[in-house]
Amino acid sequence: MKAVGLTKYLPIEDENSLLDVEIPKPTAKGKDLLVKVKAISVNPVDTKVRAPKDKVESEPRILGWDAAGVVAEVGEDVTEFQPGDEVIYAGDITRSGSYSEFQLVDARIVGHKPKNLDFPHAAAFPLTSITAWEALFERLNIDKQGADAGKSILIVNGAGGVGSIAIQLAKKLAKLNVIATASRSETIAWCEKLGADAVVNHRNNLAQEIEKIGYQNVDYILCLSNTDVHWQAMTRAIKPQGTICSIVENEHPLNMDTLKSKSAAFVWEFMFTRSMYQTADIAEQGSLLNHLSQLIEDGLIMTTCKDVIKPINAQNLRDAHQRLEQGKTIGKIALADWN
Repeated sequence: MKAVGLTKYLPIEDENSLLDVEIPKPTAKGKDLLVKVKAISVNPVDTKVRAPKDKVESEPRILGWDAAGVVAEVGEDVTEFQPGDEVIYAGDITRSGSYSEFQLVDARIVGHKPKNLDFPHAAAFPLTSITAWEALFERLNIDKQGADAGKSILIVNGAGGVGSIAIQLAKKLAKLNVIATASRSETIAWCEKLGADAVVNHRNNLAQEIEKIGYQNVDYILCLSNTDVHWQAMTRAIKPQGTICSIVENEHPLNMDTLKSKSAAFVWEFMFTRSMYQTADIAEQGSLLNHLSQLIEDGLIMTTCKDVIKPINAQNLRDAHQRLEQGKTIGKIALADWN
């Protein structure tokens, strides 16, 4: 079957950084589905895993952690799906990815595709939606039924993939006052369209930025960009007994002493935790995707796909990776159809 893979970890400008390859088609067993991949989307995790390093793979490594497709086979332990079902998933970072015509995926982390979306627009939301949901409602412990209505949240990098979903969930489900960050006219407009009550510039000190719009501090902070750069400002901006959540790993030690006097908390969100560690509640991700699909069908939230590229091949994926690395994308980039 066709796939896009790598054997060396190279700069994206190198034409060998991602290659069109042929690999064996797998067979579904146990709890797995074999999915015929119709569309994929790219995420920063793709570029981080592919980033240059001194390592060579003996067989092509297949990246990709967002897909929409059709179930081709089901393992003997699968009861929730059958061949022909249209599905979405973000996959498992420890397994072969979605840059392939067919992919094995644990049925417990798979959801049904929204009926009102085509495959590329559906492929654009699993990873970012799970991340945003877990960050808001499981890590920050915000009430998704609106019991925390009126509290404030600062979402750093509101126009990115996760931020674009987080704004919608924080505003429409939790009923929070949402402050997003953006620095360009088009990203500011995008955040406002999604429901942000205010937008501040993340190129400036965030604590000072929120003070300019009348906030001494905020109840929650969701950091989706450069934890190191924004750390000092975030610890100043968080309310006493508030919580900061980040999805971006730090490169330097973070001074936790700055949170002590406020009895403030800091937590991580990593979407792959359940699948990586096979946690007892791994099936929560499948249930969550089904719930999010329903929210999309009901018109409460929208997919954040801004660009669809055809077909799925190495050249188009290299272009998509390059755009992500430039840091100027809005929403998500999806790719569809195999040539």
